[in-house]
Amino acid sequence: MQQEYGDFGSSLRDLPRLRSSRRRRESSWDRTGGNRDRLQVAPGATVQLADISGPGSVQHIWTTVAPVAGSPDREPDYLRKLWLKVTWDDEPSASVLAPLSDFFGMGHGRTVNFISVPLQMSPEDGQGLNCFFHMPFAQRARFELISELTETEVYFYYYIDWEELDALNAELGYFHAQYREQTFTPADQGDETNHQFQTTGTNLDGRNNYTILEARGRGHYVGCMLSIKNLRETDEWNWYGEGDDMIFIDGEPFPPSLHGTGTEDYFNTAWCPTQSYAAPYHGLTLPGGENWSGEISMYRFHVEDPVTFSTEIRVSIEHGHANKRGDAYSSVAYWYQTLPHLPFAPNRL
Repeated sequence: MQQEYGDFGSSLRDLPRLRSSRRRRESSWDRTGGNRDRLQVAPGATVQLADISGPGSVQHIWTTVAPVAGSPDREPDYLRKLWLKVTWDDEPSASVLAPLSDFFGMGHGRTVNFISVPLQMSPEDGQGLNCFFHMPFAQRARFELISELTETEVYFYYYIDWEELDALNAELGYFHAQYREQTFTPADQGDETNHQFQTTGTNLDGRNNYTILEARGRGHYVGCMLSIKNLRETDEWNWYGEGDDMIFIDGEPFPPSLHGTGTEDYFNTAWCPTQSYAAPYHGLTLPGGENWSGEISMYRFHVEDPVTFSTEIRVSIEHGHANKRGDAYSSVAYWYQTLPHLPFAPNRL
């Protein structure tokens, strides 16, 4: 029987359905038969994790990382300086390019225990990084780890679990994930009160919003991880949010078909949240400190409600109401689309 990417799902109801699968795995197991089941990655090195011939579909990725004993401890954000790069079918540019911690759902180079459907960080202290996004490919899947560290050597353990197929349905999209970051200059508060600065003003074009995703082709956006570093120093109300989400589909003008009502609303929380929370499709993994200070991280996955596009999409959100706030933003967008895709590099503004 020919093994194709079947029309069954992954629910408990579908588990009894028999299928002709050929499960495969790439991992860091010790080829000598010993217990050194890891790669040792030098500062500045690029290592190949897997080079798989298709057709196939990656179904699960697990990894954990630790600095080598005796390695300099001057790069505590090492998880933000180790990049996952994935290239499909000999495309000239990668379809996945993101720092490890951000790709697996947490910004600022940090880890914390949390559970969502596609991404999870597991004990100890979130250092078990898991991805359950399915990633079908027709010809080739190449996984690489890029170290931007300058001093720290790391141990890298991993599994890449995949399914070998005989054929791939032409209607399947390719998985993509892109990291972006941008630090904004705050608007001039002038004579405005704090309340006026935080909640008044107009934005009737969305041009200066923070861009989470800009893609061309046919596909669907399936969610993002967004992180914010609150840079405003004040003893007054210092809520980082009030930024409306705006998703522009297929070149539509303002106002877009999908226009939201505020940062916490898009991420399915409410009332300036201060509590950590993790649900299947949305969560606030880092709520920030007192008065919403410091580092914040949150996620929203469109598993039940993917946002489809035929030619292009721009997913954006205001940085504070009417883009008045000047905080540091970073994100990873996740989506599926046809190839070729709009080439992208690490986006740092």
